[in-house]
This record gives sequence, C-alpha cells and structure tokens, in this order.
Amino acid sequence: MRSLDVSANRHYLVKPDGTPFFYLADTAWELFHRLDRVKAEAYLTNRAAKGFTVIQAVVLAEVGGLNVPNPYGNLPLHDLDPAQPNEAYFEHVDFIVNKAAELGLVIGMLPTWGDKINKMWGSGPEIFTPDNANAFGTFLGKRYKHKPIIWILGGDRPAPQKSTRDLWRALAAGLHAGDGGRHLITFHSWAHNSSSDYIHEEPWVDFNMLQTSHVVTNNVVCYWQVYADYLRQPPKPTLNGEPCYEASPIANPIAGDVTKGCFDDFDIRQSTYWSLLAGGCGVTYGCHLIWQMLGEGSDRAHVDAKGWEQALDLPGSFQVGYARQLYESRAYTKLRTDQALIADWQGYMGEFKAVALADDGSFAFIYIPTGTRVGIAMEKICSQVRAQWFDPRTGAWTLIDAYPNTGLQSFTPPSSGRGNDWVLVLDAVLNTDKQHGMGTDIGRDPTVRPNPA
Repeated sequence: MRSLDVSANRHYLVKPDGTPFFYLADTAWELFHRLDRVKAEAYLTNRAAKGFTVIQAVVLAEVGGLNVPNPYGNLPLHDLDPAQPNEAYFEHVDFIVNKAAELGLVIGMLPTWGDKINKMWGSGPEIFTPDNANAFGTFLGKRYKHKPIIWILGGDRPAPQKSTRDLWRALAAGLHAGDGGRHLITFHSWAHNSSSDYIHEEPWVDFNMLQTSHVVTNNVVCYWQVYADYLRQPPKPTLNGEPCYEASPIANPIAGDVTKGCFDDFDIRQSTYWSLLAGGCGVTYGCHLIWQMLGEGSDRAHVDAKGWEQALDLPGSFQVGYARQLYESRAYTKLRTDQALIADWQGYMGEFKAVALADDGSFAFIYIPTGTRVGIAMEKICSQVRAQWFDPRTGAWTLIDAYPNTGLQSFTPPSSGRGNDWVLVLDAVLNTDKQHGMGTDIGRDPTVRPNPA
C-alpha cells in the first residue's frame, strides 16, 4: 500500500484510507545540510504547529552540498560517488526524517539538487551516470521505505534532453526498486516551467510540480500556469512547488534584474490562493532566509530580517495555514475551476478574481485580491445560499447573509486596496448544517481569534 496516493478524480492527493491529503509544504532546501539536530527539531516543531504537512529538503544540497560538511563534519558521499553514500551523514538525515514523522510531517525529499545531474548553472559538479543514479535511488528507497516520504526529482532544472531524462529515469527506477513503489514521485522544474512541459506522460511522474519563481510578474501568471497543468491529459494532480518567497528580493528582468524591495505576506497570499483555486492539490510556501538557513548578518543584508530563526514567524507562514484551514473546512476534492460563477468583470492582472466551485454546486470559494466588488451568478449554487467572508490574513469568518440561488448578487468586501484580499465563501444551505466557518485552529496564530459566524 502506498503511503499517499492520487484521488479517484486524478486531481488531488489522498491518504491510504482515502481521506484527502492537503499538500502544504515549506521550502527548507538546506535542512539536512546546514542544521544540527537541536535546530532541526526546533524548525520542524515550528512548522508542524503552523499546519504545514510537507517539508521540502535536499539530500545532496545546492549550496556546497558535496564539499561542505554538515554540522557534524560529514559529507554525504565518499569520493563524490553516489554509489558510495556516507553512513554518518545519513544518520543525521535519518534523525530529521524520524523527527518529522513524529510531528506528523512528510518529507518531500529531493535526492539531489539538479546541478549534480545537469549543471547549467551553480557549482555542480555533474556526478551521476545511469548506473550510480539507479544505485543511489535504490539506497534511498530502501532506507526510507517505511517513512513518510514524497520523492521530488529535478531540483530547479528542466529535462529537455534525452540524456538528462535518462538519468532522472534511472534515479526514479532505483527509488521504486528500493521502496517497492510505496512513495509518490514528482519533479521540481526550473523557473516558469512545469514538470508537465517535459515529462508529463512518464509513468513514474505521479503528479506535476511547477515553479512560478521570484520575479515581479510571478503572481499574475501563476493561476494560468497551474490551470494549464490541471487541463492536461491524462489528468494528474499538480501544484505550485516554488512560488515567490516571503522576504525574497523581487527580481525584475525587464529592468535588468534590479530588485524592487521584497515579497511580503500579501504576495504570498496571492500566489497561494491563485495556485489553489486554479486546481492545485496544494501549494508551497518559502522564505528567502529559511530555504538557505541563513544566519543573522548573512550576505543578503538588503533583506529586512535577521536570520532564519527570526524569520520562522513571518506573517505569511501563518497565513498559508489559514488557507489549509479554509480548504479542509469543506470537501475540497470536489472543487473545480469555474470562472462562470462571476457574472461581471473578473479583474485583470493583480485584480484577477479566482473561483473554484464544487462539482455538485454545494459550495464555492472566490478569491478577491484587492477587495473590489464582485457579481455572482447565484444559480450555480445548488440551493439557497449562505455567504461568508473569510479573512486570509487572520483566518477569521464573518457571516454576510442568506440569499436565493437565482439571479445576480453583488458582494462588496469589508475593505479594499493592496493587502486587502478576501475570500467569499458560498454554501448551499443544505451543505451548512455542520459548517459554521470556524474550521480548526490549525495554522492559527494564537494571538488572533476568529469572529463568530
């Protein structure tokens, strides 16, 4: 039996008992490489408390992963050979994997960052052949067969050439040989691309992962990138595995890659809700300081934060947990994109209103990024409608009113402008006897309490 699987409608992930698994990941690429056990445990405990379900981390890390030892003085490989793993290094990886499991977290494990297979940029070196890729995959698969793992290949690289795809295939085949096919496999592609662009039909790719990256135009296109994946045939789940990172410098390629400040929690909320409502089976959060585990006084002084430990409680890290809370308050695997629910102007670029409607018309989520009025075609909901506002900043709910499921109804959010995004939640009255909008406290900042519906 697989530790996680794909849902019957092929768009979501489920647990072995068939209940939904919401993929809410944090990006901790350097976790195995840079943190000692005390700090790793503190990091994981923080993320579990906020409602994250997956931690994305790399075994052969990007930043000096082959030649800079971990905090205990160990390198991952002997003689840079993937067929000769260093047991001492992997005992530290074991500790982190086991601690994550104790806290209910799944490790999204990248066996290697992409530069070790396809350098393109970065430090490399390229060390893999089909034989040692298969051997390394088999080693990892056997070692973590009974642990909560999702395999993530790629590591910020495409797979356009057959020679490169052959290496990833060999690694995937080794993972399957080692774990008996127990764990799902996906592929982390490079900026503005999806795994589906190259390897959608590869049988070892269980679900797609895309990267919308960290440029100024990031958020306004992420909806369409996820939606394009959602429409692909044969259908596979998809998610945004690397949106913009909180506290990350905003790259502007049109202006010669000059930074214009840093992404903030509003940017995080936009990419989160647009990615989800386009059909994502989950979403990933990232923070510029945390993915690298940068300490205070790091070389990125233009970032307004003091190091990864202080960055653990940036507002966006709470707010993605509220998004999970919203989704899990309803039968979200019924959701499909249906922009026809909006009967008037859907908005352009940063004001685009995204809609997901349950396939039986029992509920709908409408994300309104700048608090502008929205007109709804009420007949899309299957019975009389109860409307509520969900505040993505705090996780609080506010009851609006009940309405007939006929004609056009306008809704004006409580506030508007940048940073004043809202989710309009519409429920068929027949669907509301056990739904009062409160959800659970997963991911909630304990200092913020919801408004009763």
